[in-house]
Amino acid sequence: MTHLQKFQDALKAAGADAAIINSGINQRYLSAFDFQDGYVVVARERAWLVTDFRYTEAARAACAGTGFEVSIPQGGMLKSIYADLKGIGAKEVLVEENDLSLSAFDTFKKIMPDFNLAGGASAICEKLRLFKDDEELKLMDDAQKITDAAFAHIVKTIKPDMTEIDVALELEFYMRSHGAEAEAFQTIAVSGTASSRPHGVPRPVKLEKGFLTMDFGARVDGYNSDMTRTIVIGKADEDVKKVYNTVKAAQQAALDVLKEGISCHYVDQVARDLIENAGYHGCFGHGLGHGVGLLIHEAPRFSPSAPMDSLLTRGHVVTVEPGIYLEGKYGCRIEDMICVKPDGTIYNFTKSVKDLIEIY
Repeated sequence: MTHLQKFQDALKAAGADAAIINSGINQRYLSAFDFQDGYVVVARERAWLVTDFRYTEAARAACAGTGFEVSIPQGGMLKSIYADLKGIGAKEVLVEENDLSLSAFDTFKKIMPDFNLAGGASAICEKLRLFKDDEELKLMDDAQKITDAAFAHIVKTIKPDMTEIDVALELEFYMRSHGAEAEAFQTIAVSGTASSRPHGVPRPVKLEKGFLTMDFGARVDGYNSDMTRTIVIGKADEDVKKVYNTVKAAQQAALDVLKEGISCHYVDQVARDLIENAGYHGCFGHGLGHGVGLLIHEAPRFSPSAPMDSLLTRGHVVTVEPGIYLEGKYGCRIEDMICVKPDGTIYNFTKSVKDLIEIY
């Protein structure tokens, strides 16, 4: 069943006649066409991709055989959508409650006065996007293969006189030149004292001695990968080794308990308890993991705040990324990306080594 068909089934179940999708992520999820200027409109039995002349040829090629009609209105997109939906007798029309601004919603109501416009389209899309199908998992596997290869490349390339920005750019160039349509997010490469910042920004300074944390990922056909590896510039002392080995053990403990149906809250607790019991109280301040897909951060989440009824389910893709951060000193994080496959087994996309690497 296609994403469009799943959405149409959910539309019927919600008692709605149609939905207007304006966010680029959900437009791409439903139509497989990557664009920003226009709308995806889904009715119970029909669907339209509404855009302008700039995208005509690309849209028609992308939508061939998908069930989408391509509409290039001449008199305003919303007026055209209104006419099409009115023509099929639509009355209950959902909009994206998480992405439509108040001013845009007011415009919708003015142009479509006899529709009952209500939120709900975002919730449907986000629920559907939670569960990745085989094709989506394949794309994420492809993205992670590029990411793994980039790590193998950077380990052979890094020299102590490189800057953090040099490292980040080298990773990004490698991923783009080996099949990624883009990097999944702004690459993190922070060393020494800056490694204590979980989302630090690469600096134009030479790599500091100590930990070098690299958090990066590739995007393939819209789908992202996410991985973190921490290495050491110079020789690791006993304190550095203890931090690294504690993070590695915490991640492995979480990976070992993963199974279909396990509580997302519990998975976080397993890793968090190990770090706390090793003497690093308060040094692991973020959740253990987050969902990944068309967005780099989406549901579900391994977190202390995860509801107890949030369970790891077939089709979920989640990161496992414990860390220890000692403010003003250094920090370490190790991150893999896992999924529950359609047969219920756990699959780890990430193949990069986790042995402590020293470069000097």
